[in-house]
Amino acid sequence: MPVLIDEVVEALAIAQAETFVDGTFGAGGYTLAMLAAGAGRVIGFDRDPDAVANAASLVPDARLTMIEERFSQMDRVLAERGIGLVDGIALDIGVSSMQLDQAERGFSFQADGPLDMRMSRSGETAAEWLNEADEAEIARILRDYGEEPRARSIARAIVAARPIERTSELAAIVRRAAGFRAGQKSDPATRTFQAIRIHLNAELDELEQGLAAAERSLKPGGRLAVVTFHSLEDRIVKRFLRDRSGATPGGSRHRPTIVDPVEPTFMRVAKPVAGSERELATNPRARSAKLRSAVRTSAPARGGRVQ
Repeated sequence: MPVLIDEVVEALAIAQAETFVDGTFGAGGYTLAMLAAGAGRVIGFDRDPDAVANAASLVPDARLTMIEERFSQMDRVLAERGIGLVDGIALDIGVSSMQLDQAERGFSFQADGPLDMRMSRSGETAAEWLNEADEAEIARILRDYGEEPRARSIARAIVAARPIERTSELAAIVRRAAGFRAGQKSDPATRTFQAIRIHLNAELDELEQGLAAAERSLKPGGRLAVVTFHSLEDRIVKRFLRDRSGATPGGSRHRPTIVDPVEPTFMRVAKPVAGSERELATNPRARSAKLRSAVRTSAPARGGRVQ
């Protein structure tokens, strides 16, 4: 079930025959909603080959062009295909529900599976990284990407228990190291799994590059809608839109505001939107979701194209 779907469609202000990018296609929920609202064409991006393979059965016609690629490369791919600037871009950051629900992908500890966590199904697996990384590196990742206060203790326990191959093994190790007791409100394994997944898939770097690529891909008046699920992601989006809209923090008499001579590339930056009580009751994933949106100006994009 797509999170904040009505709010995303509203932020995109879809008009007939316009072209949109669904930068994180997943199970296709946002794409179907955009097409139902009147979009003429959607360009879907996903680095997960499973998502790309499933797309044809969802929209078996020319209204959807599906591309197996990271959304940070959208500007390059659109240019190579002669598509040009688009009217709107939707990004739903992080792991998809489809990936979480498949135990064999290793993103969740709700069901036992191999420690994989690769969105693209290529490269180093979570098990390979955990079994090779040193304790200090593991602790840093848990602290930086999971905001885990017991990062050092958990990293020490992981190293002592190696080799680790299954999601259930890792979850049990984390719980013991964190002193978890049945019935506690939150499971500490959640933060560890999040941290490893973000590191393995370079998700925060992808988000930063993807926002810049979206800036280069939107036509003047084009709309950007980004849904995040935790503070690390939201902070990046907030900082990007604040910087690109010229909404820098005010100065003081001791430190005057520095006037940015660069013309803003986004305007009408909306206040963040969270899920309604009605959505939270039917869609638990919306609990931590936050939508930020803005409209592209006619100012030149900042910086060069990501290679």
